[in-house]
Amino acid sequence: MKFEDLLLEIDGFGKFQILILFILCLPRMNLPMHFLLHNFLAATPSHHCAIPHQEAFVNLTTEEVLLISIPREPDGTFKSCEMFSQPQFHLLLNSSLQPENNSIIQQCQHGWVYDHSQFTSTISTQVTPGLQTVALSWRRRPGTLPCFALVKQPCRPLPGEVLRVPPERCLPLAGMEWVDVEHRTFSGILTSMFWSIGNMLLAAVAYLVREWRWLLVAVTGPCLLSIVSGRDLPPLSCEWGKSRNADPRIGSSDPNWSGTRLCLALGLPRGGTPSPHTPCRFGVAFSYYGMSMNLTGFGLNMYLSQFVFGFIEIPAKMIMYVLVNRVGRRQSQAWALILTGLCIGANIVIPKPFTPLRSAVAIMGKGFSEAAFTTAFLYTCELYPTVLRQNGMGYSSFMARLGGALAPLVFLLDEVWTSLPEVTYCGVAVCCGLVAFLLPETLHVRLPEGIEDIEKTQ
Repeated sequence: MKFEDLLLEIDGFGKFQILILFILCLPRMNLPMHFLLHNFLAATPSHHCAIPHQEAFVNLTTEEVLLISIPREPDGTFKSCEMFSQPQFHLLLNSSLQPENNSIIQQCQHGWVYDHSQFTSTISTQVTPGLQTVALSWRRRPGTLPCFALVKQPCRPLPGEVLRVPPERCLPLAGMEWVDVEHRTFSGILTSMFWSIGNMLLAAVAYLVREWRWLLVAVTGPCLLSIVSGRDLPPLSCEWGKSRNADPRIGSSDPNWSGTRLCLALGLPRGGTPSPHTPCRFGVAFSYYGMSMNLTGFGLNMYLSQFVFGFIEIPAKMIMYVLVNRVGRRQSQAWALILTGLCIGANIVIPKPFTPLRSAVAIMGKGFSEAAFTTAFLYTCELYPTVLRQNGMGYSSFMARLGGALAPLVFLLDEVWTSLPEVTYCGVAVCCGLVAFLLPETLHVRLPEGIEDIEKTQ
């Protein structure tokens, strides 16, 4: 008897399954807060070079002191990392004048002054001055690269980054393998709803807590409740039975038995080509985090952007709940990615003064991106057989994490061409959406339990 036949006999969506989904809600709500925490934890507020002997300009206003000390950008704002070597008092008479000689412009010599109206402190405001000192002492080439790597890395504590990956991979499995085919989509969408709630809560917590250390404590504290509640979860799949206890007994009775033979007995593949789902997971994460980390690029306040980007995910998930059961997983995955890319591409051609239109298109793109992510989690679990599901989820997760790691680095391409990051996100999303058409359809298909089940569907 197949495992899902057994689930139907004992009620595949009863009190036991509902309890599992309830236990999963808290950790699913807490995880996304850590994913995007560095948007606020490591934010760089507006700043300018520190002006030495500023007390000598007692007769000048703060704006006038900046005018004679800091050069301006073409849009009229003060530059962040450059200053005049000598005060330019003639600019008080006509602020539109340009410096007579660019040689009087130099890099910041005395650190920076940050605007604390939005953040009390962030990692950037405390780490960057020290890194600049190191870079200057090591000279340009050997000092710039290590400092650049430290500043540009997402500022999440390494233990937290490592420890959050197992629950992220295991939670979808725990919620889906214990329910029947009829309620599989519902359970996947329901638990992912709390992911969106976590994104909205992050905006509220970050708005209330402006000091980065206390923000880290406020977001990490609920993890203790998740750990306590997770102790009541059953094993990821009861289909494994007591296979771990069987392996040593077989090995003791048969000296020729080995781990390799065990893998072959379980039906693990010994070769073959990578699944088309691999680039899809890369494209989903790449476009999702590319949009999620660009909170200030669409003309909205970053707290409002974070909240709206989280809120739009809820109707996107509801729509996907209908679509994946009507048109199927494959079509939903493919078109969600393609529409994400088209929305990103549309913002390339929309002029920046059209802020409301750019914001609306960005919000639509974020909704499509989340729809692709929701489908990907549901789809991945259904593509792999039970004996490979955890390994398959791990491999797909690796590709997703690779996409998430590369997404923020793409912003650096704006030094080559201003629109190159958006073109990159658009191209990757559309290409991966086209690849998704190569995947098999799993709508109303029972979860495969072995390699032979996969072979029968091909």
